[in-house]
Parts: sequence; structure tokens; C-alpha cells
Amino acid sequence: MSTVSTMSTPKEHDMTRISRAFDDLKAAGQPALVPFIMAGDPDLGVTRELVLAAVRNGADLIELGVPFSDPTADGPVLQRSATRALARGTSLPRVLELVAELRHDTEVPIVLFGYYNPVFRYGTARLARDARQAGADALLVVDLPPEESPELWEPLRAEGLDQIFLLAPTSDRSRVSAVLERASGFVYYVSMTGVTGAKAIAPTDVRPEVEKLRKRCKLPIGVGFGISSGAQAAAVAAFADAVVVGSAMMRVVEENGNAAGLPDKLGGFVAELKRAIRRG
Repeated sequence: MSTVSTMSTPKEHDMTRISRAFDDLKAAGQPALVPFIMAGDPDLGVTRELVLAAVRNGADLIELGVPFSDPTADGPVLQRSATRALARGTSLPRVLELVAELRHDTEVPIVLFGYYNPVFRYGTARLARDARQAGADALLVVDLPPEESPELWEPLRAEGLDQIFLLAPTSDRSRVSAVLERASGFVYYVSMTGVTGAKAIAPTDVRPEVEKLRKRCKLPIGVGFGISSGAQAAAVAAFADAVVVGSAMMRVVEENGNAAGLPDKLGGFVAELKRAIRRG
């Protein structure tokens, strides 16, 4: 089976924060831990504290959610999180301001995770420029398939940013090829059909699919959806390059609200996951 290489432009050859992070982890024989944090829940000031707490406790990359009113791929926990964030006035421009603030304190890669409607309204070329200037490293747009992505993919690549794509158990050979032709940074393998947080991951079912994908994919492969405990994270870390945890992170936020100890609680959960996935 032949390997599909990604397209390139001059800027692609520059080392990015994401590629450096994965290179360093690979050299150490370790997988990446990628927590998802919804920007603006419970508010943007607390989000900043949560991101930094996650970084202090072992997060290797951060997925920073851009809230949207109709998050079709998200389960109840992330839907409620997005609703709370929107109620506090969180918007894409304000998320970019948060990224710029975070860059004063951390160089951990930040992936903006969201839906295409806010991106389209902002303007793809303008967003690529502003995201780079703020210090973001990549975008993952859940509802933008690779076949329809050039209007975002091209300006992102011109600015030296990565576009992360999703693959799933239902992805056929042509969809895999389309993703691998455009993806950079890493590939996000969705462990199951359905929405986030709906059920627990079944690592024994996912592993053969990831190993099959690895034969065609030069990029690191992250696995997410359904990971809510250290034991599940450890099982995924045995075969994936990155472990992505979303609903379980925001469940900690939901259960603790705006309590003073929230950053410590979330940081403690990140530390637990990091210990669980550590190899050797």
C-alpha cells in the first residue's frame, strides 16, 4: 500500500510548534496528551487559568474550543459548555485575544477547534492571518470536509498554520486519501461514530484501524472521543501518538462551576491522565 504524502509550500518546511512537540515526544518515546478546553466556560479569564493549569500538569498540546450554537458533533456535556460560553459573550475574535494573552505564558501548541460558520463569517484569509498573529498553531473545523476545504486550507498553509482533519471508522479509502493530501500537524482519528462523550472508547476495536491508517499516514495520529479515565487513556496511548480528552475535561468544569479551586481540580485530572499514559 503506497504512502500518500502531504502537499507542500515553502512555509511548510519550517518547524512548527506542533511538529516540534511531536518530534520531542517521539524522541522520548512518549505519546502526547491533548486536553480540550472550551473557551469562555465559565468565562475567558478562567479559561486562561485552566489552560495554564493543564500545561503545568503535562498537557503537550491544547485544543481550545470556539463555542458555536449548533455543535452537531458534540454530546450533551460539550453542548452545555458551548451554551454557557456563548452566554458569556465568547466569540471567535475574543478567543483570538485569549490566545495572544496565553502566548505571554506558554509556548505549548494551541489548536482552535470549532465549526465552519464562525470561520466563514470571520473570513478565511483574515482568520488565517489573525490566528497566526495571535499565536495559534492550527485549526480543526469539525464540519468542513477535505473536499470543501481549499478556501481555508490554502490561506492557513500560506500563513504557516496547520489544518487538522478528522477521520473515523466510517471513512472510506477516498476520504482517507483526501485527508492525507491536505492534513498537516497530526491526524485526529475519531474512535467511534456518534457524538462526543456518548459512550466509552473500545481500544481493542480502535487499535487495528489506527494501525491500518498508520501504513498510509506519515503524520502523528491522535485518538479521541470516549476517553474519560486514566485507564482508557493508557489503553489508547499504547498505540496512538496522541490521546485527546474532551468531554471529561469539561465535565470537571461543569461540576465545579466558577469555584476558586477549579484550575487545581482540572490540573489534577490532567496530571492523572499524564501519569497514566507515560511509557516506561
